[in-house]
Amino acid sequence: MSVDKKTWNALQIMGLNDYQARTYLALTSLISGTATEISLHSKVPRSRIYDILKEMAKKGFVEIERGRPLKYSVVSPLEVFQRNKKRLLEDMEEAERELTAIYESQISQLPAPIWLIHGPEKIIKKELEIIARAKQNINIRAGFMFKGEIELLTEKINQAAKKGVLTRIMAAPYTMLDHQKVDMAQELSGISAEVRTYQIPFVKMIVRDGEEMMLIFSKFSPEDNQVVPVSSIGVWNQYKEIAQNYAQVFEEMWKKDMPRRG
Repeated sequence: MSVDKKTWNALQIMGLNDYQARTYLALTSLISGTATEISLHSKVPRSRIYDILKEMAKKGFVEIERGRPLKYSVVSPLEVFQRNKKRLLEDMEEAERELTAIYESQISQLPAPIWLIHGPEKIIKKELEIIARAKQNINIRAGFMFKGEIELLTEKINQAAKKGVLTRIMAAPYTMLDHQKVDMAQELSGISAEVRTYQIPFVKMIVRDGEEMMLIFSKFSPEDNQVVPVSSIGVWNQYKEIAQNYAQVFEEMWKKDMPRRG
């Protein structure tokens, strides 16, 4: 039976070797059959088919019906894929947690934890990483936004909110996207954060837990203050003293509620 390469790869990702994948594909057509029938349809040697079917039963791809001769029935693809997707997702999440812990423990030990990041795509990616590491709070001053950034930040900040992370955003009254003036407060209305509108310069800042931060700068077109993407640069900083200082300044501005524009 011929199938798309992606389907074949998916079966292998779920733990089936070549013979097992061929056997499962044959059984999806046969639905049920004897070892001899399955061997013929799958072109798997009969000397191997019994062991293969036994192993596949252990993995949950095949059910064995007792009798003479034994019959083997396929477990539906819907059940197989749902079960394995759940298992793979759990494995990936566990791997992500373990590797992230290793990464964060090592990166904090580097002698000069300040990096320059160029271009909107890489800057946004780093912002999302910072938000994902938040345990208590995120403070953002958004003097401007890149194209597509608001949607990505909304999704990541909403995920953080489910973990109990408090996010506060000082947003400029508007940002220019595709040469259109976009109301920042309106665009951020779906975000799980407290958003206030301030008259702030065209600079962006994000501080996480008073432990790490990034400042983002860009040049703007003189005609309509549109971001010039090639000029955008982020200064990612993991010096706690500096991050704490910026967090404190943010806190004082937030408490004084000034200078604010409704």
